[in-house]
Amino acid sequence: MKKYFALVFMALLFANPSISQDYQPSPENLKNREWYQDAKFGLFIHWGVYSVLGVHEWVMETQGIDVATYEKLPAFFNPTEFDAEAWVLMAKNAGMKYITITTKHHDGFAMFNSKLSDWDIMDRTVYKKDVIKQMAEACRKHDMKLFLYYSQLDWHHNDYYPRGDTGKKSGRPDKGNWEDYLDYMNGQLTELLTNYGEIGGIWFDGWWDKKEADWQLRKTYDLIHELQPQAMIGSNHHQTPNPGEDFQMFERDLPGQNKGGYSGEATVGKLPLETAETMAHQWGFSLQDKSYKSTKELIQYLVKAAGHNGNFLLNVGPMPNGKIQPEFIATLKEIGDWTSTYGESIYETRGGQIAPQSWGVSTQKDDKIYIHIMDWKTDNFFFPTVEGKITSVVDFQSKKKLKHNTNSYGTLVELPKNRDYDQADFVLVVQLK
Repeated sequence: MKKYFALVFMALLFANPSISQDYQPSPENLKNREWYQDAKFGLFIHWGVYSVLGVHEWVMETQGIDVATYEKLPAFFNPTEFDAEAWVLMAKNAGMKYITITTKHHDGFAMFNSKLSDWDIMDRTVYKKDVIKQMAEACRKHDMKLFLYYSQLDWHHNDYYPRGDTGKKSGRPDKGNWEDYLDYMNGQLTELLTNYGEIGGIWFDGWWDKKEADWQLRKTYDLIHELQPQAMIGSNHHQTPNPGEDFQMFERDLPGQNKGGYSGEATVGKLPLETAETMAHQWGFSLQDKSYKSTKELIQYLVKAAGHNGNFLLNVGPMPNGKIQPEFIATLKEIGDWTSTYGESIYETRGGQIAPQSWGVSTQKDDKIYIHIMDWKTDNFFFPTVEGKITSVVDFQSKKKLKHNTNSYGTLVELPKNRDYDQADFVLVVQLK
């Protein structure tokens, strides 16, 4: 099977002499990038056999579980309550436009039908159903784009050697062939990009474990772009984007910030942007994680991401039975109530003329600037000068025109008296001529 995938790649290589040269995104890729920037809001799903332990997705590492012991877990993973269509509809009703789901996390376990290994859901669980296939079918049915998370880091595979900064307690032999591991990785990516229909993109993670290794990224990236030219590639490597990548993500941070401590070496590039965050604290299911973020906090994160010209990828960690926690479902419904009303000020916008401020952000679509006020306690509001003549300033919610005065320094707006200071976002619509 390894030889088969090597031959597939070589055939693609010689069929297209431009491969491995300077990356030029295809027209399909550029179109997908524009769609992605318009979409603004997605659902992240971290789900795997680690959910059985109810700790989090890093449990193999944090508890020092060796491979032989960890391999007992799949026998307990039987998500009979999993309903892919219910997940997709939950995301759609929340106002989300795409879903990114883990196909293989750092434990190396494939949540899809992989012919390259028996360390997958089909061979090691009594469930014996392809989760990714079910998600792909449900996404197609409900017009939801599907992105696939794939961990380059692998704590289970013997050929992921030499070890990186993690996985040193896994009990694997102190030998392995790095080239064989890369072939294995590219083989699994080939499976994902040929067996599940059109994919929105690949969301890589784990490069940071072995920064100095020869990952042969362009070989992998060119393979992906050849198999599915529209597929966007991003990597959670916390660095400036590499050639061949199509979007840039920021973990637990707004683009350009480093409050989470992950993005100190990253600079914001010209690619589409995304920030990923959790609904509680952990990414994977954690029974004791009760650090739930409020609906208001998450709405404001979405708005701030849009104001920073980026997308918001909001994560859930489903339970081992296939259900999503009721707390998450309730919050997503409340977010959906907000996006159904205020979505116009988010979807298909770009970061507005007014740079992010302490009070909030701005977004813009054609001749309208949406000013999102999230922290302002007085009835008079001032925003700096913008390009274009202001013809009106409107309260988005009531649709009433507000009194305003513009001079060379900016515009002073008289806000409605007795407005709700605690609402997540008070939106002004600035109409330009």
